[in-house]
Formats: sequence, C-alpha cells, structure tokens
Amino acid sequence: MSTLITGSFAYDTIMVFRDQFKNHILPEQLHILNVCFLVPDMRKEFGGCSGNISYNLHLLGGEPVPMGTVGQDFAPYRNWLEKIGLDYRHVKEIPNTYTAQAFITTDTDDNQITAFHPGAMNHAHENKISEATNIDIGIVAPDGRDAMIEHAAQFADANIPFFFDPGQGLPMFDGDQLNRFIEQSNYVVVNDYESEMLIDKTGKSLAQIARQVEALIVTRGGDGCDIYANDTQIHIAPIKISGIKDPTGCGDAFRSGLLYGVANQWDWQSTGQLASVMGGIKIEQTGTQNHQPSKSDIESRYKENFATAISL
Repeated sequence: MSTLITGSFAYDTIMVFRDQFKNHILPEQLHILNVCFLVPDMRKEFGGCSGNISYNLHLLGGEPVPMGTVGQDFAPYRNWLEKIGLDYRHVKEIPNTYTAQAFITTDTDDNQITAFHPGAMNHAHENKISEATNIDIGIVAPDGRDAMIEHAAQFADANIPFFFDPGQGLPMFDGDQLNRFIEQSNYVVVNDYESEMLIDKTGKSLAQIARQVEALIVTRGGDGCDIYANDTQIHIAPIKISGIKDPTGCGDAFRSGLLYGVANQWDWQSTGQLASVMGGIKIEQTGTQNHQPSKSDIESRYKENFATAISL
C-alpha cells in the first residue's frame, strides 16, 4: 500500500566537543556570552522526519511516497535517494533557499547546543496531498506549521487514513488546534513527554484522546511503548540491543514499523513489536539513515525478541 509521508527533509551537522560546556560558560557572564568550541569530530547526515521515515519504511519493503520541501543545496540528498531507490517526485525544491539544517554540538556530558534553520521547510504548505495519487495511508510528521495544518485537513477531506505525529512541532499549536488534529486523524503517535504536553494543552486524558482515534501510541524510550486501542492498553517491550550508539532518528524508525503494520492490516501487538524492532536496530548505529538491515535481518530480530515469526 502506498504511504504518503509528509514532513521535513534536513541535513544534520553533528559535532563533538571533547570537554564540558560548563567549563567554558560562566553563569555570571551570560549577558556577554562569547565562546568558541573546538570540535575535531564532525559528521553530516541526511535527516528530516519525512526522509527518515521513508528510508526505514523502504527497508521494510513498504511503498513510501515522501513529500516535503528542500533548497538549492539538495543535490547530495537527491543523489542518496536515487541510490537507494526512493521516489522523490513530491519533494519540491524551493529556489533561493537552503534545505532545513540542524547544527548540533554535543559535549562529553551529552549536553547539546543546537541551532536549527528551517529554510525551505517554511514552504512545505505549497505541497498538496491531492498531488499524490493512489495513496492508501499517510502521516503528518513534523514540518512547517502551516503545512501540518493544511495537510491534516487535506488527508481528512480525501478520506485517507493518517497518523498525526506532532513531534517537536507540538509547541507550535494551541489546544484547539491540537484537538482539531485529533478529530481529523485516525492515529496519534507521541513520546511520553509530548503526551504530557498534549494532555495539558487539550485538557483531555490519554483515555479520552484514545477514544477519539483508532489508536493512540505513546513511546517511552527504554521502557518501550503503550498502545491504546479498542478500549485496551497494550504494552510493547523494547528489544534487546547491542548498545546505544545514537538515539537520533529512533522515533522515525519506530513510526515506519507502525505504518507498515497498519498498511498490511496487522494487529496492534504485532505492529507495535515491529516498530520496537525498527527503533532498536536504528539506535545501534550512528546517523539516521546509515543502518542497512535486510528484511531477513529484521525478521530474525523480531523472532529473537518476541518468539514469533513474521514475513515482510
């Protein structure tokens, strides 16, 4: 089933400062802050929610159709999408802009200082859901504010079932807007912190939100996730991993499992377990699109952790 994945495309520039920020930032001098961090370790990764989810769904053998906006510097990312065989016909290049960029500096305490430039993402509302044909299911992932509002409405108007995944974009919306997203969507997926913010802004409990959609999924990091569906709560355990290399992009990998399971009409237990496998595989590798498990690798990890065989 074709899955339309609306969301951001971005370059992530990740730098490592081999010291602690606190040794170089003086609290009493914050009003005249002027510091320079030497970062001998740096890497540039392909990222963004639409790009990451599409990449992982492609690994599963799904049919991702990414939709987003990029800038004049898109060529390396385009070459990557062509290399792995992802259809990018609905990725629109905006002249005289840059692709969204995150510049992340991490110290030895795993503290981070991030600068984010949205760039072409601010034009994401120029893409229309109607421009993509033969779509069976979709997701509204973090993107430009107007794009998320308009794409959710367009999915609903077209009667295409979709996930609402506010992610780091959640603070952009007030309670009325979030309630509208919930009313329009078929599924809602958030992490545990975002779930508390959703409760606070909408004035509704998780149980109340769950009754408005087919399923509410709340991820809880190393504690797995909870799926609220059909008036029941299902807990999905995390898989066993060899070690944590990089949590960036794990949520996007997890969402690919949800999309695959729903598109293939799996039950929620199996769907959640596949999502757990994808998140676990991702966290063992640095970068968001560097893990390359085969479908048989994914099937094996699933069976090892949940004692049940699947066929992708």
